[in-house]
Amino acid sequence: MRTIRTLAFVTAGFAYALIVLGAVVRVTGSGLGCGDDWPLCNGQIIPQFHDIETAIEYTHRLAAATIGIPITALAVLAWLKRKEPGVSGPGGPLRPALAAFVLLGVIASLGAVTVKLDLHAGAVVPHLATALMLLAALLVTGFRAGAPRGPTAINWANGRASGFRAAAAALVLSGIVILLGGLTATTGASAACQGFPFCNGQIWPSSGGGPVHLHWIHRLLAYALFLHLVALGFTRTRQLPPPLRNAAWLAITAATAQVVVAAVMVLGGLPTVWRALHAAMGFALWVALVRFTWMARHPGSSPGSAVELS
Repeated sequence: MRTIRTLAFVTAGFAYALIVLGAVVRVTGSGLGCGDDWPLCNGQIIPQFHDIETAIEYTHRLAAATIGIPITALAVLAWLKRKEPGVSGPGGPLRPALAAFVLLGVIASLGAVTVKLDLHAGAVVPHLATALMLLAALLVTGFRAGAPRGPTAINWANGRASGFRAAAAALVLSGIVILLGGLTATTGASAACQGFPFCNGQIWPSSGGGPVHLHWIHRLLAYALFLHLVALGFTRTRQLPPPLRNAAWLAITAATAQVVVAAVMVLGGLPTVWRALHAAMGFALWVALVRFTWMARHPGSSPGSAVELS
């Protein structure tokens, strides 16, 4: 299954880059760089690049179309190898590979709807949520393809792992924070909260309306995620086997970097480069937490026995 594993991780890297590019489209205001045409760009297969917004949006669309090739190849490869030991069934890579293929169709449809609705938040957020699920499905495909088999195989049906509940909680909270971040950027609420770590110098802003509160809730949940991971790191990681401990600290490091980037971004007046980096770090944290959660749920995937953490 080495081929499936390699293809899954390469495609996951491509998907990560594509999601970051989507964030660049959002923070640069390039979402309608191709007008409301889809799949064409301003009515053309290859448009006239009169402005940077068109170039950014067209690059994003071209990359989104291209990623369909490796995702389809991954699903076909897993299907063709379905009779090989460990490929199909609850613990094999076939199911997440097929899920990624289905999510590809969903995300393409949502992309079209998003453009037709002039980037309405009601379409942007589901589009981003599906992208996160697609990235997770590709990562899980690679993880499952590399999992040990035989006597040391994972008990996929009943297996419990140290820290699973703590890791899963962090993963869910991370997804909510990312989606709220996308909503904050899409609705123009990014500049509603000035200063760091408080919002306009207040613990709970008393004025400013919806945009301020949306932004502040996004920040509060981000703080909660960071504190949750820090508490995990300093109180429980000693109980973990080394591979799982390393996965936990990778997630904690990513969360710390995300907070630092956010602080620099806000205090620097929301420069575009730092906004894009902020989004990229958020997605990197998502990847780290998907890995940590998977390893915590399936301790047999790495050396060391399970230790109850939560």
